[in-house]
Amino acid sequence: MAKVRKSGVVIVGVLLVVAAVGYFFIDQALRDKARAAAMASAPAAIPVTVGAAETKVVPDYVRGIGTVQAYQMVTVKSRVDGQIMKVAFTEGQEVKAGDPLFQVDPRPFQATLDQATANKQRDEAQLQGAQADLERYGKLIGQGYQSRQSYDQQKATVDALKGSIAADQAAIDTAKLNLGYADIRAPIDGRTGSRLVDLGNLVQAGQNTPLVTITQVKPVFVSFTVPQEQTDRIRTAQPRGALTVMAYASDDKTEIAEGRVTLIENQIDTSTGTLKLKGTFDNKDERLWPGEFVNVRLVLALRKGAITVPQRTVMQGASDSYVYVVKADNTVERRTVHVAVMQDGLAVIDKGLARGEQVVIDGQYRLTNGARVKPEAAKTDTAPAPAEPAAPAGPQTAHGKD
Repeated sequence: MAKVRKSGVVIVGVLLVVAAVGYFFIDQALRDKARAAAMASAPAAIPVTVGAAETKVVPDYVRGIGTVQAYQMVTVKSRVDGQIMKVAFTEGQEVKAGDPLFQVDPRPFQATLDQATANKQRDEAQLQGAQADLERYGKLIGQGYQSRQSYDQQKATVDALKGSIAADQAAIDTAKLNLGYADIRAPIDGRTGSRLVDLGNLVQAGQNTPLVTITQVKPVFVSFTVPQEQTDRIRTAQPRGALTVMAYASDDKTEIAEGRVTLIENQIDTSTGTLKLKGTFDNKDERLWPGEFVNVRLVLALRKGAITVPQRTVMQGASDSYVYVVKADNTVERRTVHVAVMQDGLAVIDKGLARGEQVVIDGQYRLTNGARVKPEAAKTDTAPAPAEPAAPAGPQTAHGKD
């Protein structure tokens, strides 16, 4: 009887083990089936391009349109009459102040100088004799051998000859001056333009005929205007130092040159509502040319350590701007941000984003808050980064050459 009871217990135990094992496998199969069903019904991860929020030095600037102006421009004209005997330059040549340009026939002026010199020598000789007579008259008048009238007449003759000599000297100076004017030289450093009078032509000072124009382009000016609403910002930034101004090509991407503001006009142009400024550029490479139109950026300050993302990262909602931040589990969070400024393809974020956070750059139009993504790193731009504009330095000049 005891053996029968013991065998029954064993059989029950075996049945319980078999039941437990069966239940385990059935439960595991059900779990796998449910997991597979869930995975089949879950949406696929959305491929996106991501990048990290970076800190950069970003210039705060005002845009404008400017015109390049020569630092100095001189229209060379003849100051004497005569025939052009020599042309000493080629069109478009770089010249220095004092370099010869034209030679007007000097012979008439040389002859006038020689005549004035001869007249002075004659009058000096006559004065020498008249002074000797005057000294003799002075000695004889006391002895009664010469009258006072004769003495006075001789003295007048001496004074007249002195006046003639002074006039002769003035004629000599004028003749020398005209002879110097016949040798026409460059008044400034610069580049010559087209020759307007050819060799052999007769020029007259009274006709005011231009011979050639010389423009100085090293340094050079860029005159530009900004909206009057920016006046307060400019005046606020001015005491911090000389304002940097950058000239860009017509594509507004290629930087041509960098200079300093040397003139802030003392009044607003009421007809256009703009403020005129002028920048001075060294222009050693002569990339700026008088008469050229350029895009201008007036740097008012530098934002150091600014959080930046590509401009296309930022989405515009009904009442705010936002970005999609990628979390560690490859889901995204819609994050409201405050954009300080957008420029040059970058958005400067001053609230809502930290350095190093991964954000969606491309593909965000398919996303919703919490969506699963398949991130792919953005391609690295191998082009060299643009140079940072120089920080304001030195005293600000609020006047300059027009």
